[in-house]
Amino acid sequence: MTVSPQYPDGALLGGRYRLENMIGAGSMGTVHRARDEFLDRNVAVKLVRSGASTPEEQQQIDVEAKVLARLNHHSLVTLLDAGTHLRTGDRTSGSAEEHQVYLVMELVSGPDLRRRLQDGPLHPRNVAQLGYDLAVGLDYMHGEGVVHRDVKPANIMLFDYRGDDTRLRAKLTDFGVALIARDPQPQSGTFTGTAAYMSPEQARGDAVGPESDIYSLGLVLLQCLTGVSAYPGPALESAVARLLRPPAIPQSVEEGFRVLLRAMTALEPQDRPSAHEASLALYELAVAPRSRHRRSLPLIPADEAERLAAVRSYNLLDTPPDGAFDRITALAARLFSVPVAIVSVVDTDRIWFKSAHGTDVGEIGRDPGLCASAILQNDAWVVSDARVDPRTLANPLVAGEFGLQFYAGVPLQSRDGYNLGTLCILDREPREFTESEVRTLKDLAAIVMNDLELRLDGQRALVS
Repeated sequence: MTVSPQYPDGALLGGRYRLENMIGAGSMGTVHRARDEFLDRNVAVKLVRSGASTPEEQQQIDVEAKVLARLNHHSLVTLLDAGTHLRTGDRTSGSAEEHQVYLVMELVSGPDLRRRLQDGPLHPRNVAQLGYDLAVGLDYMHGEGVVHRDVKPANIMLFDYRGDDTRLRAKLTDFGVALIARDPQPQSGTFTGTAAYMSPEQARGDAVGPESDIYSLGLVLLQCLTGVSAYPGPALESAVARLLRPPAIPQSVEEGFRVLLRAMTALEPQDRPSAHEASLALYELAVAPRSRHRRSLPLIPADEAERLAAVRSYNLLDTPPDGAFDRITALAARLFSVPVAIVSVVDTDRIWFKSAHGTDVGEIGRDPGLCASAILQNDAWVVSDARVDPRTLANPLVAGEFGLQFYAGVPLQSRDGYNLGTLCILDREPREFTESEVRTLKDLAAIVMNDLELRLDGQRALVS
């Protein structure tokens, strides 16, 4: 079998990657099974079609390819290497030298999502699980300054799929390839990305950012739930359709998904959630179905054992409310004009209110408490309208008699970086929370933590 006229079977790239047969092809290049002769292992090599026309552009592509090869995340198919193969031109034809960009990836044997969707839609919990994996992968990529630009089922690999009761895992592949390829902006009916999943800004030919990936992921998740593409048809018709109407989300899709997908597929990029926000919402959707049959699982930080040890060192558990913080919670309630303000500490299975303004409750279970979600963040956690926010739709404080509609919490972080609890404010009306107000809430939380640190220092001084 011939790989390509330029790269036949057996061609050697980078002095170590021996090409074998072609196993995939797309608008951005071809993928080949290959043998890493240095490490004696099988790999996949993607030959990227490059639009570089000058040495300077080629040099920039080389730099970007190496940046991609340094990305390392469990939700991304591992990139092992990247390089440029210089192919000498044909003297008889007068062709110039050619710089061939190639990416070396782990060779994945599992199915892609496109193939899986041929069997029909996925169970909602599986959709939330794979969506969470993809969102955290995009969050990592976006933090590294990389935009995928072609999120679609064919670029999503599935692992360990055995049925509705098994954790479905997913990985993104082909990330950053469109950028390296210098894929042209739409002209005369041609588009970047894949028409059925492109964002409105891609369809318009505008510059794209992380928000474009969120839109595409929203369309992928919608197809996973319904089994059909939201924008089928020829490329031009499909691309233009999203400029005229939002994707149809059936009423049969559960409300949490409907709210999230409407936000992810908003026409304007600034109206979409970030990848991090989407991952939190998808996590909530992934665990919500379990609570119908048994007690819902609390949100547990990865360093929970160490965090709880830090909480105990401050002597904060199983102790009565602390009057020293009453002025802080009262001040917070006045400053933000909210009925409830709380200094909380998150224990193994409950949340202790060390000081509470506007409520007589001294503790609640950890599961319904939003502070359990807030301590997972290293920044303020704000829910402007809990009635429509997918992170809180199923929360009993929102759906029950309390009628919570607004929450803002700042973690109380120890010197060692452990989140002990929060300073939070609550309201029964939705509201916007400005950056200035976030800073003020953080300042008040810092005062609480400063007092706790002084107490801890005093206790240690007495012991010594």
